[in-house]
Amino acid sequence: MLSRKTKYGLKALSYLARNQDDAPVQISVISNAENISLKFLESILLTLKKAGFLGSKKGKGGGYYLLREAEKISIASVYRVLEGPIALVPCVSLNFYEKCDDCPDEDLCSVHNLMIDVRDSNLKILENTTLSDLIKDHEEV
Repeated sequence: MLSRKTKYGLKALSYLARNQDDAPVQISVISNAENISLKFLESILLTLKKAGFLGSKKGKGGGYYLLREAEKISIASVYRVLEGPIALVPCVSLNFYEKCDDCPDEDLCSVHNLMIDVRDSNLKILENTTLSDLIKDHEEV
């Protein structure tokens, strides 16, 4: 299940992408527009800033802004920063692999093989969807 942190992070990034031609956006504006707790949003935006997705400006006219174009931000990259591995079990993770203690042979494990298919399906969608795609979906509603 997608955590609230990741859901709100994607909502905040989408808001910034829709308003990227304007000046930096104050965190309170994003919080109100997307109905996200200000304290929680501060933590999320700080994580995204440290990961290189956002920049910020202090003082009058300050706020957050995207450092990259929305077309160049994959949902998979945001997901990994906020959520962690895309794989549902560690034995099929491409970036965070860990062998399962209870499995003597991964090649014969039916759960392992199923989870590879699930991971690949999710990965295909998340890597091929950008922040720009989320905005397009929003604009069509």
